[in-house]
Amino acid sequence: MLYLLLNVLVSALVTAGVLFVYDRFGRPACSEGIGASTGVLISGVSGVGTAGSEIVTLQNNGAETVVLTGWVLMDEDGTAFTFPQLSLYPGGSIQVHTARGDDSVTDLYWDQSDSIWSGGELVLLFDTRGLARAFHRIP
Repeated sequence: MLYLLLNVLVSALVTAGVLFVYDRFGRPACSEGIGASTGVLISGVSGVGTAGSEIVTLQNNGAETVVLTGWVLMDEDGTAFTFPQLSLYPGGSIQVHTARGDDSVTDLYWDQSDSIWSGGELVLLFDTRGLARAFHRIP
């Protein structure tokens, strides 16, 4: 029971922190979401609930290359993936797999044996300064 209450508390604090950052720095001017200012968007999450199938796809819709080195992909519980040295070119995309595997130019692997994502959860992308740069609510 204690762990359940602790989980609820941590989830509430993370959600409140994300909402604070979002409100503090203002809503983006364009309708594509918070990632529109950098061009990097979380375009989707597939295979939710099965570690071997889960994939988060990021896409650079901007006109400039974005250096993702040190950026962090995070779930509402604070489970975090830190990007290795990586540049995402205009029009490019990268897939972050929950499962184990060998990184490639288009695919990164989190090396987790358990699933990370669940329906209704908020996927967050933070830059090296800790600013929320993109988010996606899993349906």
